[in-house]
Order: sequence, then C-alpha cells, then structure tokens
Amino acid sequence: MNTSQHFAAAVCIGRFQGLHLGQLAVIRRALSLAPRVVVVIGSAFQARSAKNPFTWAERVEMIRLALGTDEAARVGFLPVRDHYDGQRWVQAVREGVRAQLGTLPPGQAVLVGHHKDATSTYLDDFPGWLLDDVGSQGALHSSAVRDALFGAAGHPLEPALAALVSQVPPSTIHFLRAWAQLPCYRELAAEWASLRTEKALWASAPYPPVFVTVDALIQCADHVLLIVRDRAPGQGLFALPGGFLEPRETVYQSALRELQEETGLHLLPGDIAHALQGVRVFDHPDRSARGRVITHAHHFDLGQRPLPEVQGSDDARSAQWLPIAELAAMEDRFHDDHFHILDSFLGLTGSPSV
Repeated sequence: MNTSQHFAAAVCIGRFQGLHLGQLAVIRRALSLAPRVVVVIGSAFQARSAKNPFTWAERVEMIRLALGTDEAARVGFLPVRDHYDGQRWVQAVREGVRAQLGTLPPGQAVLVGHHKDATSTYLDDFPGWLLDDVGSQGALHSSAVRDALFGAAGHPLEPALAALVSQVPPSTIHFLRAWAQLPCYRELAAEWASLRTEKALWASAPYPPVFVTVDALIQCADHVLLIVRDRAPGQGLFALPGGFLEPRETVYQSALRELQEETGLHLLPGDIAHALQGVRVFDHPDRSARGRVITHAHHFDLGQRPLPEVQGSDDARSAQWLPIAELAAMEDRFHDDHFHILDSFLGLTGSPSV
C-alpha cells in the first residue's frame, strides 16, 4: 500500500493477551494512516483463564500505557465477545466500529494487520475495508509472554520479565509486574501448568488429538441447571454438566450419564426423552483451552414443573438451578464457550452485539 495514502479511520483487531512490540507496531501503523483508530479487543467478557488471563479493560490499559499521550487520544477501543460464529462476529465488529465512527465513505476505512497464520484469516472477512498488511514483525507472540509470566509462578518474577525486554514495551513489563500481585495470578499459573502437563501426554501422538464431549442444557421453570467446576481448567467457574464420550456410548447416552453423575438429577427415561428439544454440535477450533474439543450439546426442556432436587458430585463442586434472566450478567463467570452454548439455545444476548 502507498505509505502516503491516508484514510478517515483505521481498524486494528486482536486479543492482545500480553501486548508485544509487533502488536504495538500494528497500532502505530494504523495511527500513521488515519486520524482516528479503533482497536477491537477480541475475546472480551470472558472469565479469566490461562489463555485469556487479562480482562478487556486490562488489555486497554496495557495499550494506553504503551502509547504516547497524543497517540492515545486518537484511539478508541471496542470490546467484542467471541461468538464462535464467524458471520455474527464480523457483524458485531462492523456494528461496533460504525457506532464509534459513523458510516464512512467507500475506501475511507483501512484494516491494519498481518497474515501471520491460520488465526489471521479474519482479515479477509471485511469486504469494503482496504487491508494494509504490515508484514512480519519478528517472532513475537502473546503466548510467549503468558508462558514466561506463568512459568515464573513460585519463582522470582524478575528474571522472567527481563527475558521479555526485547519482546514487549517497557510499560508492559511494569504492568505485568503489578498484575502478578493479584490473587488470580497463582490460580491461573496453576491452570497453565495443568494444561501443559495434559498436553505433554499427547505430544508423541502421531496426530493432534481431537476430543469428543457432551453437554446437557436442562431448562425448567425459567431456570437452567449448571454446575461449578471442581477441577482445572475452569475450576470454580460455571459450566453445563457434561464430559467426555465413552467408547461404548452414543452421545445421548453419555449426556445422560454425565448429567446424573455431576448433578444427581433422576428422571424417568420417557420424561427425559420427551423433554429433548434438540442437539447442536459446537466445534470451533478455539472453543476449549484443552485443544481441539468437539461437543454435542443436548437441550432438554422440562416445562414448568417444580425444580427437581440436584446435588453436585464427581467433577462438579456444586449443582444449582439459576434463573435464565440472570445469565446474561454472568458471562465472565463461565468456563470455555459454555455461555455461548447457552446463548445459542436461549438467546441471552439477542441480536449480534458487542
């Protein structure tokens, strides 16, 4: 692209889960092309996890700290949730940018980024926005920032931060030093270590493993049945009752078994079969911190009967009925994509929005 070309506005998209110099270069390139820049913060509103440890507000703060005062004054931020649906996500980004900038004339919006790998294909999903590919900025990855941060848990932090000096802005070093004092740091570091150990077990497999799981969404009297996870990943977070498919079970049989094991819910076979409303497959490559996990979510509606008694067991610390009306405000308390599964069946967020 002609470096002298200027636009009305520029857009940068990323998760920024550990701001590094490559991401900062993309934002500064956008600032050189347009007087106004919108930075889209992906994976917003999620619960903290080893992969997404920083809230969207913390990521905004990391970016602001790395920019000069005049630069920061020209940047707006747009948090967007993971819809795990490409079209819906693109629509949410477009609507959010339009809300901040208004309708721009054709050819006056530029999307700034880099086709790094398969995770960058979203750059091709915005026809009408010109693309400015900044090219490789070196071997810089937010995952390396997180690995250094969590790998230092239980050890002196400063050597790990010193190793990041060539990869992240100085302000990010200061931010990480302060952030590591939060109570969540050691919990997330433990989850990170648990996931690394689990993935190491499959390191010698001839092919990357693909796991098949089941989940049960039980609806009754305007409530849904949820568990609180008792194990990492997602320990302490809300989730649908579910688990891995057993070799000699159908997905339906596995869903009922996991439901009973984790919640103690007992229903007559005819009642539960009659209550089944539908089954949907959720297979987004990034839906689980464990890796490639494909789940079959079964939606059951028990009608307006009194709420059956439940009790958490097995992998569930607790089991409880929660009002559907309260779920939308709990988005950042759910494991993996389980809020999205609920949203898909129950319409918690309504039309595509940010």
